[in-house]
Amino acid sequence: MNAIDKDMTIFEVIQSCPEAAPVFFELGMHCLGCPMSRGETVEQAAAAHGADLSVMLEKLNEIALKQER
Repeated sequence: MNAIDKDMTIFEVIQSCPEAAPVFFELGMHCLGCPMSRGETVEQAAAAHGADLSVMLEKLNEIALKQER
Protein backbone atom coordinates (compact mmCIF):
# COMPACT_ATOMS: atom_id res chain seq x y z
CA MET A 1 0.00 0.00 0.00
CA ASN A 2 1.17 3.53 -0.73
CA ALA A 3 1.29 6.09 2.04
CA ILE A 4 -1.99 7.61 3.12
CA ASP A 5 -2.15 11.27 2.14
CA LYS A 6 -4.46 14.20 2.79
CA ASP A 7 -6.15 13.90 -0.60
CA MET A 8 -7.36 10.32 -0.14
CA THR A 9 -11.00 9.90 0.78
CA ILE A 10 -11.92 8.27 4.06
CA PHE A 11 -13.49 5.49 1.99
CA GLU A 12 -10.20 4.87 0.14
CA VAL A 13 -8.28 4.74 3.41
CA ILE A 14 -10.68 2.25 5.00
CA GLN A 15 -10.79 0.12 1.84
CA SER A 16 -7.01 -0.14 1.66
CA CYS A 17 -6.36 -0.26 5.41
CA PRO A 18 -9.39 -1.32 7.52
CA GLU A 19 -7.17 -1.33 10.60
CA ALA A 20 -7.09 2.48 10.39
CA ALA A 21 -10.73 2.82 11.47
CA PRO A 22 -9.88 3.33 15.18
CA VAL A 23 -7.89 6.46 14.29
CA PHE A 24 -11.01 8.00 12.81
CA PHE A 25 -13.14 6.84 15.75
CA GLU A 26 -10.81 8.38 18.34
CA LEU A 27 -11.11 11.71 16.52
CA GLY A 28 -14.91 11.59 16.68
CA MET A 29 -15.48 10.36 13.13
CA HIS A 30 -17.97 7.59 13.77
CA CYS A 31 -19.76 7.48 10.42
CA LEU A 32 -17.15 5.75 8.29
CA GLY A 33 -19.75 3.99 6.19
CA CYS A 34 -21.92 7.02 5.51
CA PRO A 35 -22.17 8.49 2.01
CA MET A 36 -20.12 11.52 3.08
CA SER A 37 -17.07 9.32 3.70
CA ARG A 38 -16.99 8.28 0.05
CA GLY A 39 -16.19 11.82 -1.07
CA GLU A 40 -14.65 13.47 1.99
CA THR A 41 -10.87 13.63 1.98
CA VAL A 42 -8.73 13.03 5.02
CA GLU A 43 -7.89 16.74 5.00
CA GLN A 44 -11.56 17.75 4.89
CA ALA A 45 -12.43 15.31 7.67
CA ALA A 46 -9.65 16.66 9.88
CA ALA A 47 -10.83 20.22 9.34
CA ALA A 48 -14.48 19.34 9.99
CA HIS A 49 -13.62 17.59 13.25
CA GLY A 50 -10.94 19.98 14.49
CA ALA A 51 -8.20 17.36 14.23
CA ASP A 52 -4.54 18.09 13.58
CA LEU A 53 -4.01 16.83 10.03
CA SER A 54 -0.31 16.04 10.48
CA VAL A 55 -0.95 14.01 13.64
CA MET A 56 -3.83 12.20 11.95
CA LEU A 57 -1.71 11.30 8.91
CA GLU A 58 1.13 10.16 11.14
CA LYS A 59 -1.20 7.78 13.02
CA LEU A 60 -2.83 6.50 9.83
CA ASN A 61 0.51 5.83 8.14
CA GLU A 62 1.92 4.13 11.22
CA ILE A 63 -0.95 1.64 11.05
CA ALA A 64 -0.64 1.27 7.26
CA LEU A 65 3.07 0.47 7.57
CA LYS A 66 2.40 -2.18 10.21
CA GLN A 67 -0.18 -3.75 7.91
CA GLU A 68 2.42 -4.12 5.15
CA ARG A 69 4.79 -6.10 7.34
